[in-house]
Amino acid sequence: MSARAAHPQISSSISGRPPLSEPDLARSALYSEELGIRLRDGSERELFKWFLASLLFGGRISETIARNTYRAFVRHRLLTARAILRAGHDTLVYPVMHEGGYVRYDESKSTQIARDCQMLAAEYQGRLTRLHATASGPADLEERLQRFYGVGAITANIFLRELRPFWSKADPEPLAPVRDLARAWGIDLARHDRKSLAFARLEAGLVRALHRQDYVRKRAVAHASRTRVTARGAPA
Repeated sequence: MSARAAHPQISSSISGRPPLSEPDLARSALYSEELGIRLRDGSERELFKWFLASLLFGGRISETIARNTYRAFVRHRLLTARAILRAGHDTLVYPVMHEGGYVRYDESKSTQIARDCQMLAAEYQGRLTRLHATASGPADLEERLQRFYGVGAITANIFLRELRPFWSKADPEPLAPVRDLARAWGIDLARHDRKSLAFARLEAGLVRALHRQDYVRKRAVAHASRTRVTARGAPA
């Protein structure tokens, strides 16, 4: 399955002039930074927070709901695999998922998170650093991540792309829509050191631009649909 087909938040529409210059894009905040997660620390706690956030961002929901749901986990102090497993599936569904606005897929996402916490505990002693240490290289690291329940290429990419500067074996290819947008905007990704923090920031800026384009496109489609309905209902 392609990146576009697997992730509804990534638009296949690449158009328009870049809203920011390449240097400005390279100063974009990381998604982890927006959530107050300090990946630079390299601690198990910070790494698990980002793993949890990546599971949420990788779902078929908006960034806003994913962000709000992560903050609900923070409020309920469910920021370790042990704490989540102790709380149990029902607590994840309600109140956590509901507080975040995660309603349509609340049961399945709660199941995924619980099962992934169980696998992390069983196979890596609950330590994401052990997952990294066990992997033989970047490709093996991605494959190991995708063995977690419900984790596909998109979620693995979300988790690993912001870890490139900090984990030696984290080096996923940028997603195809990101490469397409960069090309359309005249940005040569190959000129950048992919393991640098500047590249991670540039990539985050491009991902946000894709989300904005998708949001604008959906609003335009919805407006056109409402206009057609109104026109059909107008008196002759």
